[in-house]
Amino acid sequence: MNAEKPLHFVTLLGSLRKASFNAAVARALSSLAPDGVTVTPLGSVGEFPLYDQDIQDAGFPAPVLAMADQIWAADGVIIVTPEYNYSIPGGLKNAIDWLSRISPQPLAGKPVAIQTASPGMIGGARAQYHLRQSLVFLDAFVLNRPEVMISQVADKVGTDPLELTDAATRDFLTRQLGALATLARKVKG
Repeated sequence: MNAEKPLHFVTLLGSLRKASFNAAVARALSSLAPDGVTVTPLGSVGEFPLYDQDIQDAGFPAPVLAMADQIWAADGVIIVTPEYNYSIPGGLKNAIDWLSRISPQPLAGKPVAIQTASPGMIGGARAQYHLRQSLVFLDAFVLNRPEVMISQVADKVGTDPLELTDAATRDFLTRQLGALATLARKVKG
């Protein structure tokens, strides 16, 4: 039965900061995944040069190709990102721009969940909507519900070590991972 087949998800982190709240959320995902689901991180978007057609014409950078390969091999992608200036961080947008030029497109037809965390009250909602616009263009299957927008994240992450400690948030993330697993199994047929 297809529902019993193991699934593998990868996380794409939009933050570069070492003490990132979003990185703490991303690190928690492997322990929150349902049975039969593994979650591992992709490389850093900080390893990508700024997108430039001239660089692409000379050959895709190794970190871009490595990330594309990992996305192709995965059953789903979880994008975990902060909100910068009512949108997504430049490094994440740059990574999406690079990945969009790979053929076949690694995010096309791929189940994708979005998670944002912010010290503010709306938890990165505006970043999610901008990110969804890019993912629609790339023909990704974006999970609609539950939406994960972690507000006031500083109160939900312990500092030594930097890890997600809030039980209600962890439970909510578990529900989203379960929904992503259901979507991934539907997509796989």
